[in-house]
Amino acid sequence: MKINPIHIFLCFFLLQAGCYGQTFKVGVAMRNITPDPLISVSGGLDAPLPTTQKLGELTVRAMVMEKGKVRIAMVSIDNLGWPAGLGDISRSSIKGIPPENILLSSTHTHSAPDAYAYPDEKGHIRADTIYLKWAATQIADAVNEAKKNLVTANLRIAVGKAADGIAYNYYAPKLYDPRCGVIQALNTNNEVIATLVNFAIHPEIIGNEQGILSPDLCGPLYTRIEERTGGMAFFFNGALGGMITADNRRADGKKSTDWKECERIGHLLADEALRIVNEGEIQRDPVLLCTHKTLQFPIDSPSKASLLSNAPYSRKFIDNGHISSRINLLEIGSAKILTVPGEALPNIGFYLKRKMKTEHAFLFGLTNDAFGYMMTKVDFMSFARYNYISEVNLGEMTGEIYIEGALELIDAGTPQEIKTE
Repeated sequence: MKINPIHIFLCFFLLQAGCYGQTFKVGVAMRNITPDPLISVSGGLDAPLPTTQKLGELTVRAMVMEKGKVRIAMVSIDNLGWPAGLGDISRSSIKGIPPENILLSSTHTHSAPDAYAYPDEKGHIRADTIYLKWAATQIADAVNEAKKNLVTANLRIAVGKAADGIAYNYYAPKLYDPRCGVIQALNTNNEVIATLVNFAIHPEIIGNEQGILSPDLCGPLYTRIEERTGGMAFFFNGALGGMITADNRRADGKKSTDWKECERIGHLLADEALRIVNEGEIQRDPVLLCTHKTLQFPIDSPSKASLLSNAPYSRKFIDNGHISSRINLLEIGSAKILTVPGEALPNIGFYLKRKMKTEHAFLFGLTNDAFGYMMTKVDFMSFARYNYISEVNLGEMTGEIYIEGALELIDAGTPQEIKTE
């Protein structure tokens, strides 16, 4: 039988289309969620404090990625922590992306409105729930717009050591992860669409006691990257627990707590992120995969159980003394991203990054929920320095349960396909 060359070409074309025809796309969008007029800001479990001015704007930044039938959304929110129930308000208004593929992460600025909505000793909710529901709507709008903005894209991914002078561990100065992970999306003209920075640090230079509403160091980081690349900037925190904070120490032993210091550290981190990612190679037609797992964490303290059970955005996840939370594992090109529903201590971060077996390991802290510190059982209440972070931990087994669940995701690998709704 004579073989027609045209048939050979068609078969080759169809094979190529089957293997490579799923175009990788990226879309981004942003919303300003600065309250007008200004409202009180929160730096932790204490009552929110009033504000009289703002420095920078609070934003939500959405990035949607798509390849074939897989579609994910990653959202960075300028807030201390975003509970799962509040996130689900946004998810209910987002179409075309499975709820479990929508990652909502807080930057952990200590100068933003209270989103935990824990009741005070009299049972009163101190958070501005009207503002929070409006902000949740803005998140959904940003994701839906980013989905409309999808364009064919390539990636540049890199992880490298950032310079000194950005972060340190308040409890043990050198016990922190200096690595900065960067994912940069470019269109087919090699123009930057977005630059995502992943680094462990508390944005608490200003804090909540100065009467200032602010994204803290994240604001100058956004501005610097956007001025230099033309694309949108994103910040996702890492394993920042116990206590990885901004290195705003001065020679006189005091700390700089003004906007100028936010600019210094934000600009330095931005410059380092761009330096690191510029060393990465272009990844064309990158893989895009996503999986998830729901974990159950016991709440050891009766007072914590009461607090969470009466908080409007947490109570529906409480069952028989446990609280549930979803974690994700993503594969984006050469990057593997594991989410953490709180502030994991750096030893947990180091361990899980090593177990991901990639040079481009990312941890997204305070994602899908915000439980506070997450530590291993051997560190829990083990010495005085850790008393505070043990007290605001869900319990002795929190870190162990998280690590076990994370390893199960890593060992199982990511599925070949997750269908969109």
